[in-house]
Formats: sequence, structure tokens, C-alpha cells
Amino acid sequence: MTKKYIEILDIIPLRGPNIWTYRPVLEAWIDIGDLEDFPSNTLPGFYERLTAWLPSLIEHRCSYGERGGFLQRVREGTWPGHILEHVTLELQNLAGMQSGFGKARQTGKRGVYKVVVRSRHEGVSRACLHAARDLVMAAIDDQPFDIHGTVGRLRDLADSLCLGPSTAAIVNAAAERRIPSIRLTEGNLVQLGYGSKQRRIWTAETDRTSAIAQGIASDKDLTKTLLQSCGVPVPEGSVVASAEEAWEAAEDIGLPVVVKPSDANHGRGVSTELTSREEVEAAFHLADKEGSEVLVERFIRGNEHRLLVVGGRMVAAARGETAWVCGDGTASVAQLIELQINSDPRRGSTEDAPLNIIRLEDDPAVVLELKRQGLSGEAVPAAGQRVLIQRNGNVAFDVTDRVHPSVAATVALAARVVGLDIAGVDLVVEDISHPLAEQGGAIVEINAGPGLLMHIKPAEGKPRPVGEAIADHLFPAGECGRIPIVGVTGSQGAAAVARLVARMLQLSGRHVGLASRDGLYLDQRRIKAGDCTRWSEAHRLLMNRTVEAAVFENGSRAILGEGLAYDRCQVGVVTDLDPTDLPGEFFIHEADQLFNVLRTQVDVVLPDGVAVLNADDERVASMAPLCDGSVTFFALSAETVAEHRAAGGCAAFVRHGRIVLARGSAELALSPLSALAPSADTRTEQQTRNVLAAICAAAALEISPHLIRAVVESYAGDLETAVADRY
Repeated sequence: MTKKYIEILDIIPLRGPNIWTYRPVLEAWIDIGDLEDFPSNTLPGFYERLTAWLPSLIEHRCSYGERGGFLQRVREGTWPGHILEHVTLELQNLAGMQSGFGKARQTGKRGVYKVVVRSRHEGVSRACLHAARDLVMAAIDDQPFDIHGTVGRLRDLADSLCLGPSTAAIVNAAAERRIPSIRLTEGNLVQLGYGSKQRRIWTAETDRTSAIAQGIASDKDLTKTLLQSCGVPVPEGSVVASAEEAWEAAEDIGLPVVVKPSDANHGRGVSTELTSREEVEAAFHLADKEGSEVLVERFIRGNEHRLLVVGGRMVAAARGETAWVCGDGTASVAQLIELQINSDPRRGSTEDAPLNIIRLEDDPAVVLELKRQGLSGEAVPAAGQRVLIQRNGNVAFDVTDRVHPSVAATVALAARVVGLDIAGVDLVVEDISHPLAEQGGAIVEINAGPGLLMHIKPAEGKPRPVGEAIADHLFPAGECGRIPIVGVTGSQGAAAVARLVARMLQLSGRHVGLASRDGLYLDQRRIKAGDCTRWSEAHRLLMNRTVEAAVFENGSRAILGEGLAYDRCQVGVVTDLDPTDLPGEFFIHEADQLFNVLRTQVDVVLPDGVAVLNADDERVASMAPLCDGSVTFFALSAETVAEHRAAGGCAAFVRHGRIVLARGSAELALSPLSALAPSADTRTEQQTRNVLAAICAAAALEISPHLIRAVVESYAGDLETAVADRY
């Protein structure tokens, strides 16, 4: 029986660096059955259906390296695994989760392929993969496919699961500086950096954002009092408890006035330029529904502005604009809002839209504004009649370059008075390019955790690098949020090497985390027993604020099954490569394939880091050119590393029964081999290599030779039980 169907056998989320790339990917194992005999050029109408549903595939360059390259492959004939890869990537792009990396590779078993795609969120990538399989099968079988409904569903899923735009802007800016990140929840709580060097953000709040300052900012009346005491201009006003009191306060202040909640945000419940008792009392009831108290304030003439202050410096500014419609004598106000306002492509209901959709049923402030003009949503304005719809809520027009220096200084002072490291300062002024005092401008509100979208994606004007400003605030120049990380892999000895290096780091005065097959350790305390080499367990060390350095034992199966727990490391050790120890369950059947697995540890060494490689193992030694940093070799004989030393390289070897550490021609004699085990009869070459590897790693971490010698000699007993461990 002919089986023309794509079956997904397994999906493996590789959450860290892996054999494919530095980034998280989804690796799907698929079986295409008899489609192995039917490349795309043999399927009638397949190309036409595929391009009709996904015309944007024209942008995929594929192996040709040019626009339209992938579609050329489809015309010439390619297999469903390759097509599934590209369709999955494109569905991710259309869902708003940009992805460019993908691979499709045969496994050696007929019809079974590994399809790999970059995955920024596992749940979204899985959904895109399944949708891509259904789309490809529909194109093969000449069946209908709802592409618009599918993309809409995937976009909604991405909106609900992926980081919000404010958080993503900060995380992306950190990534540009090679600062690692860990998403701590399904929400927007993110850790930047590792271990003791980490910082945390939640949208535009940071672990430096004071809870007291947040409380002050949420109390608008208290904020005004504090600002006023420091000479910052604010509108006079008072808290009122009833509609009658609101009118009395308005009379005392003088019309027009503003009525707003004391602790709401995003402009909810705010009514401005009120000139009658009826308007003031109606505005009170509106504000009373949104906050715990109601404020009546003097109306400040001008446009609303939002200025972003980060670390005591104004970094971006946006201006608000009122929203109007113009009557045509036929359409109602509600219809005009849809035609003239909501049709603007910059408006939307998702987080990445700079302007909001206006809905009469959802915004009582708009209804009140219409009522003040004697109108309602059903009213039909005369042709040419302008109707004011919204006075605030459109703060998305960039004016950063126009801000007067004195205004920038004033808002920075206001944020400092409240105590916020990141603040959104709202002020009303007619011309932001002139000082506040000369035009009666004033600060009306200060917000903790301000949204960044208006600055990242303004409705008009230049986007501002606010994510970079926050990343620089958290990690000043020279800081990268990294702790020393050592990764150890190989067919044998990785466990012993990892333990030795961890011990050396601890005795050098650092709190050390160790993830190994024996368990998870903090210094010498085991906090979890069992194999903790997998990503899900090892990752816990990086989230621990007390960890100042971390050592990870990485087996080939851990790399293939989840990827490395860290993005980059200071030291990467490869002990050896045993061509008989192959993880066949991952379709690894040849030594060259295992080479590609173990080289992952070398690929992630930082440019200022060190790869420690076994020079006695030809395959391992050949990994040296793959390292972005420098290379240190270890070997049982000085002759093996002579060429490397002649070029000024670092190495550890054995000469005349003593371990020697050398850089170029300079040598330092360390421990005698007799110190490693009770007798030469019980000492193995593998033990010696384990010690050599650990010494090289310690030297790369600038641990003193005296401490290295002491640890090697005192730790020898443990080596007896830590030799020839296999994964």
C-alpha cells in the first residue's frame, strides 16, 4: 500500500546550543514514507498551490543564496522534509516570530528525516510545525487549506505566549551585547546574565525599581506633593470624595479643570478641559470607577507628552495628538470612527500596535467627550463638521530631538524625587522645545514600569533605542552579566575533570555550582542526586544568585537531547572521542557524527575564553580551529604538543614522571605522577589525562599553581572512583 503522508515521529526541543546552531531550535523527526519517491517536481499542481498560499516564500534564499532560491528548488524537485522546514519557518514569520535558520537532514533510515527550525518559543514553533505539515499535505493531496485562519490563529498564539514588545526590546538589546537571558515565567519576568552577575526585569521594571517608589508613583496626589516640594512644576489640585466636592474644588481652582483617578494608568478615567458642573460631576463618576480616589486639577493647556527617564537620564520623548473625525452628512459618529480612525494600520488591539483601536462601548471617556458636544455614537454629523473623539491616549509621535535641555533635566529630577530608576513622566506643554516655566507647562503624572512601544515603534518619527538604554543602565560598560563557566564533554573522564575543576574554583574563594551525573552541587553540598547533566537540571545553577562560577559535565546524549545549559563558556574541555561509544538512539552511527556533537562544546567558547583539548586524540585535537578563543592542549608526552608550544601555545604534559604546565618555552613543574594514586600499577593513563585536563582548565581560569598542585594531590583519592565514566 502506498503511504503518501508526513508522520511526525518525535519533537525534541533543543533549548541551548546544539549540533545545529548556537540558538534554541525545534528538532522534529519525521517519516515521509513513500513520498521519498515523489520529489516536488513529480507532484502535479503542488508548486502552484504552495505559492498561492504562501507567496512570501519567494524571500527564502535557500542553498542558491538568492531571492527565490527555495522556490527554484521546489520547481526542480526537492523532498517533503526540506519543504516542511521552509513552510514552518515562514508560518513562524507570518505569526510575528521571526525565524531564519532551518535544516533538513536524512538520518540514514529510509524516509526518516530530521527537520530543524529556529525556535524563539517552543509552543509557537510546535504549532507552526503541525500547521506546516497540514499545509504541505493539503498541497500534495490537492485539498483546500485555510491559510488566513491558520495564520491568524498562530499570530494570536504568538501574541499570547511570546515576550511583550517592551521586554523583548530590552532582551534583544542585551543579546546584542552578548548578555545572556533566561525567561523565568511564561510572562515577562526575565533574568539577564548568569548566577551572581544576573539582573532581573519585568517589562520596564528592574530589580533596582523600588517598591516604595512604585507605591509613590501610583499615588498621584503624593507624587505631586513630593515634586512640588522640590520645585518641579505640577498643577494645583486636591483629592475629592464626591461629585459635589469635585465641583467645589473646580470652582476653587478655576475652570477649566481635569478630573482623574489617583492611581489608574494608561489614561483610563481621565477627563480634561471640563468647563461646567455637569461635565465635572460626570467625570467624577467616570474616574471613581477606575481608581481608589479622585483628583481635580487645574487644566494645563497644551499637548500631553511622555518622556522616558532611564538611570537619571531622559532617553526618549513622545507627543500625544487628539483624535478627530470629519462628518459627511451620511455616516454616524461610530461609523466615522471606524472609517477615519480605526482604519489606520498603526492602530490595533495587539501589543505591537502604537495606537489603540477606539471602541465606544469600551471607552466611557469617549462617550463623555461626545456628550459634551451634544453627540452620541449614533449621531450623524453634518458634512464638514469636525468631531473631537479623544483628547488623550495617542501619545506615540516621537519628539525626542525637540526636547529642551531644561525640560529633560526637570523630568530626570522628577524621576529621582520619586525614586524610580526607570520612569515614564507625563507632562503637558504647548511646545516641548521651550522651558516649562515660560509657557505654564507642568508634570501631571509619573509611571513605574512604563510601556516602551511608543518609543520603539512610534506612529510617526524615528524609533529610539530605549531597550539599549535600559540594558546599559543595568550593565554599565565593561559588564556582561557573565560568571566563569566551564563545560566538560567527552566519551570518558568528563565527570572526574568537572569535579576537579569545581574543587579548584571553590578553594580559590568562589561559590561554585557543579552539574554532573552524580547530582547538582553548590560548593560541596549536593542539592539533588541523580543525573543532572540535562538542560532542565543544569540550568538551575545559572538562575542561582549565589553561584559565582559554574562547572557543567555535558554528555553527548545531553547535548543531543536538550542542548547545552548555557549559551557561551569561558572554558570548554573535550577529554576524548571514543568511536565505539555512539548514541545510536539519536541516529548517531559514525565517529564523524559524534565529532559534530562534541565540537558543540568548542563552538561555544567565548572569544576571550579557552578550549582545552586532548592532543593525544587526533579527532579532538582537530577541533582547535573551531574555537573562537585560544586553545590549550594536554598530552601524555611533551613531543605531542611541541609544535603548539613553539607557536607560543599553552599545554600540560608529563615529563620524567612529573606534570608540567607550559606556555611557549616557559615551563612550570607541578605534581609528580606518584601523587595521583598509591602506585603506578593502579594509576591509569585516563586518570593522568583527567588531571592534565583539569590543570589546563584551572590555568585558563587563572587559578594559582600552588592551589592547583594542592587540589590535585589532595583530591587523588576521588580520582580512583571517577575514571572511565561513560555516557
